[in-house]
Amino acid sequence: MISLSGLNDKQREAAETVEGPVLILAGAGSGKTRTITYRIAHMVDNLGIKGDSILGVSFTNKAAKEMRERVVTLLGAKKSRKIALLTFHSLGVRILKKEIDKLGYHLNFSIYDQSDQLAIVREALKLYHAEKKFDQKDVQSKISYLKNAGISENDFADSPHFNPEDPYSHATEYAYRYYQEKLKFYNAIDFDDILFLTLRLFRENPDIARAYSEKYQFIMVDEYQDTNALQFELIRHLTVTHNNLCVVGDDDQSIYGFRGADISNILEFEKTFPEAKVVKLEENYRSVSSILDLANNVIKENKKRRDKTLWSQKKSDHTPLLWAMGDTDHEAEVIVEDIVRHQGKGGHLGDIAILYRSNTQAPPIEDQLRMSQVPYTIIGGQKFYDKKEVKDLMSYLFVIMNPSDQMAIRRILNIPHRGIGNATLEKYLAKSQEDNIPLFDALEKYPAIDPQRSAGIIKFVDLIRKFKKVFEMHTLSQSISTLIEEIDYLNFIDKQYDNAKQVERRRNDVMHFIESAERFTNYYKENANLKNFCERLLLQDSQDKEEMDEEHDGDVRKNEVTLMTLHSSKGLEFKNVYMIGIEEETLPHKKTISQGEDISEERRLCYVGITRAQEKLVMTYCKQRKLFGKETPRFVSRFLNTLAADNLFIEQDRTTFGHMSEEEATDYKKSFFSNLLGNLKDD
Repeated sequence: MISLSGLNDKQREAAETVEGPVLILAGAGSGKTRTITYRIAHMVDNLGIKGDSILGVSFTNKAAKEMRERVVTLLGAKKSRKIALLTFHSLGVRILKKEIDKLGYHLNFSIYDQSDQLAIVREALKLYHAEKKFDQKDVQSKISYLKNAGISENDFADSPHFNPEDPYSHATEYAYRYYQEKLKFYNAIDFDDILFLTLRLFRENPDIARAYSEKYQFIMVDEYQDTNALQFELIRHLTVTHNNLCVVGDDDQSIYGFRGADISNILEFEKTFPEAKVVKLEENYRSVSSILDLANNVIKENKKRRDKTLWSQKKSDHTPLLWAMGDTDHEAEVIVEDIVRHQGKGGHLGDIAILYRSNTQAPPIEDQLRMSQVPYTIIGGQKFYDKKEVKDLMSYLFVIMNPSDQMAIRRILNIPHRGIGNATLEKYLAKSQEDNIPLFDALEKYPAIDPQRSAGIIKFVDLIRKFKKVFEMHTLSQSISTLIEEIDYLNFIDKQYDNAKQVERRRNDVMHFIESAERFTNYYKENANLKNFCERLLLQDSQDKEEMDEEHDGDVRKNEVTLMTLHSSKGLEFKNVYMIGIEEETLPHKKTISQGEDISEERRLCYVGITRAQEKLVMTYCKQRKLFGKETPRFVSRFLNTLAADNLFIEQDRTTFGHMSEEEATDYKKSFFSNLLGNLKDD
């Protein structure tokens, strides 16, 4: 027998309510996974329900795996074997493998990955014969969106998503039809087809839907607030013979509307299932009560939500902090100063997360962490210095500093295009080996090895020699800007990508790299030369490759600070959280405000960020922030502005380097950065 005595009263009520529709409103950190796994174990061990009649559906493989492991721990491998704990897509594949022939496919179908999908879209757009050039990724993304909205290639033209005046709509309609025809011809489906075709199967074959409903008599859906219209209809088909549906979720954490998630599925659950029982899990086991007080007061301003109030037995002297910063660089400086202090006291870096609304906020923080030699990782994004354009520019700097750097030369020899391909490169590599000289020396000494490419070779060598002098005469940022202009790198980016958003993002990365050099100069003053800048980049790159796993408080987490967007942070928790950029036009986002959209989801995003913190929460806003190279005045977010007088957080003006006087700050900076400069000084 499984004992439920370890659950609190509400968790136990949820676990024991097995028959009929049930909505478990599980607030952040309220132990929902524990509740639903004990519920499954109770059903099998205490009530004698057969495992193969139970279906648990989640959104990610990680969540499904965790649920499965916990159930096995409770019931043992034998009793757990037949319980289906799957993602929506795993369930769809399982059904299609047995039934897809009813839709005209063979049972041994293939699932195409993104590269396969793009290849077919590319074929379609070539055949479309339009004067305008269409971005294949944009079209493929639109097809994906339509499938998740349940719109077929035949229905698209008559749907609200089709704009007769938009050339992209017409191109997408053609490509969508061609794409589906080709997939059918190849007996293949894509990832989005898994649920799209499963739903079509159920619609066209009600007897099949009924058979699966009879098979799975007890259904549980995790993260129900994230379900879209298509997933909702699938669930309805699976419950056509019974109402034994238990959904678990939190409307206050519904933050994926841009992916098609429909919050009305959870808000209107009782309309769909009038006999539904609602159980609220409001006791939070993650955060101290002061953090929850702030979270509750932020989210209660949303009008369309289910009433719930998180509470905790964990008391603390810590009150959430709101730091007013001078500007973007100052924000990064003060946060990393605080992290270094934490580290200096023996604190574990794995306990710390820095959260932001957009990835564009990360580069200044990354720079400061790198200069302070604080290891970090990024979840759900790419490290700034790992991005292609940044690595291209870094390689130029490495070669200018050290022309013998063969790997860097090989990366940039034909970037931007100089007509120097692999065949020419191989000739110079062979000559380099034959004469036992560096590759650059071979390029300089034998430009005529490949006569047709000699002009490009000479131009490259002269460029490197020229900029060795440029970097000696001008500042880092000035020299890098001149280099970018000289090689016409921004125009190279424009020609590489058709997608305007992608071009803008990559151009911004180049601008951020110039700003990075400015920050380095501001911190290291007379030591801010090309050699030291490159050494700092190379030093951090080597540190990034080291394994820094160590056990801490029973949790194996790398000894490094975690950076991520607020969207990526959902489901995670950290002892110390820094939420940066809590400003108007950042959170809530400028696009949401300018388009007059409902800001409820932005408020929920703020709530999710706050509830990631277990013990310490620091929020920041800048009085001015650099946007597109220009300093722009900023103001604290409306989400906090209305709470300033309620003592839910303490606002501190850190524009004089935090709690220190200007004199103390100057002394601190000198000692802090002199330590860092120790291994940067010339031999």
